[in-house]
Parts: sequence; structure tokens; C-alpha cells
Amino acid sequence: MLITVSGPPGSGKSTNAAGLAEALGLDHVSGGDIFREMAADRGMTPVEFNEHAEDDGDIDRDLDRRLREIATTREAVVLESRLAGWLAGDHADLRFWFDAPVAVRAERIADREDKPVSQAREETLRREASERKRYLEYYDVDIDDLSIYDAAFNTARWGPDRFLDALVATVEAYDPDDDEGKVPIEGVSYDF
Repeated sequence: MLITVSGPPGSGKSTNAAGLAEALGLDHVSGGDIFREMAADRGMTPVEFNEHAEDDGDIDRDLDRRLREIATTREAVVLESRLAGWLAGDHADLRFWFDAPVAVRAERIADREDKPVSQAREETLRREASERKRYLEYYDVDIDDLSIYDAAFNTARWGPDRFLDALVATVEAYDPDDDEGKVPIEGVSYDF
């Protein structure tokens, strides 16, 4: 089974994708981890690297090429990144979108990165605007279009353990033989 988890920064993608993978005995691949490694290799913060990527399209294409390859060649994986659902395309068995109010996401990021909430919020909004622009330009993907996802969750509505329980139950309730509604991915340019 290939499950994708997408959403904005601070939405709980990494935490819940890792928990889901562990609960289901699947591998977990994080696009955010790969991106942060790429930024660190160049001596930049993720926000700086994101903005640098606006001028260097090879950065996104390199990351997205890696994620698309994983999605098209591997099974038994939870693939997590902002674009995972779009990149996996029809290879994904289930596509999830996670979100939370920006105030909650900024607080999560501030706690994780030991910075003021106001700074985390400002950086997060800049990062999202930068990514939105690039995804549309490079791949013709409107990141705000959630129509391809099988379920979208506001992760701030549940505690972490209860949300993971609900997520696992959702996956376990899925039966491909009863599936009549997988949304095809159309019009995306996988120009890497």
C-alpha cells in the first residue's frame, strides 16, 4: 500500500505519517527531511532555501524527482511531503491532506525549532507563498486544490494519539474492492 500525507508546514504531517507507518508496518519517507538536508548541505535555513529555490528550479525538481521515483517504484510506504499526493498520482492507494489553523501551526513550529511564535508564523506564511508560486509554475499544481485527496483533516481538532487512532482506523477500513471514487490526477506536468 502507498499512502501519501500532504499539508502545509506545522500541520502534523511528519509526526502522523511516521506514526501511521509504524502502526501499519510501512516505511516512512519524508520530503521535508530530504529538503532540510539539502538546505543544510548548502548552509541555509529551510526558509532561505525555499526562497533560493524560487531562482533555482533545479532544487524543487531534484526533490520532486526523488519523491516521484519513490512513489512509482516502491510499495508499503507512507510518503510525506507538501506535494506527495500530486507526485504519487494514481500510484497512491490513499491520499491524505492535513492542516490546522495558522496560529496552531506557527506554535508547533516555534516549539519544534525553538523560536518565537511570531517569527515562525511570518516564516511559515512566506514559505507557503513561495511554494504555492513554484508548484503552479513548475507543475501546474494548485496546492490549494484539495479535490484529489481522499480525506482532509484539521489535525488541531484531536489530540495526537486520538488522531493517529482515527487515521489508522480510516486506513484499515479501506477495501480496494469497494473503491468507486479514486480521483485521477490530470493536467500535472511531471517535468523534472
